[in-house]
Amino acid sequence: QVQLVESGGGLVQAGGSLRLSCAASGRTFSRYAMGWFRQAPGKEREFVAAISWSGGSTYYADSVKGRFTISRDNAKNTVYLQMDSLKPEDTAVYYCAATADHIATTRKNEYDYWGQGTQVTVSS
Repeated sequence: QVQLVESGGGLVQAGGSLRLSCAASGRTFSRYAMGWFRQAPGKEREFVAAISWSGGSTYYADSVKGRFTISRDNAKNTVYLQMDSLKPEDTAVYYCAATADHIATTRKNEYDYWGQGTQVTVSS
């Protein structure tokens, strides 16, 4: 069982930066691949970024590639999402998720655990 708690969301102007954190409970955090997803009002939850259990492999949605960076610190049971050059279309609730599969995946149905989400609002 893994519990996930996101933090770091907020209001930022376009072009600004935010760093989201996702703290995980449990001693087996390093066995899980992790992902970030987001959901804007009236839209489906969509993939943002994912990272393998070791951090050696990362994947990004085309819409955030080159602007967002996912990383993890297994000693701290935490995964991060550094978001730079933010745009109004990045406004959404951001969720972190964990999958027992060591390999990172872009498919939300393959994630076993989800956090409650943190709001990110980018003003123009």
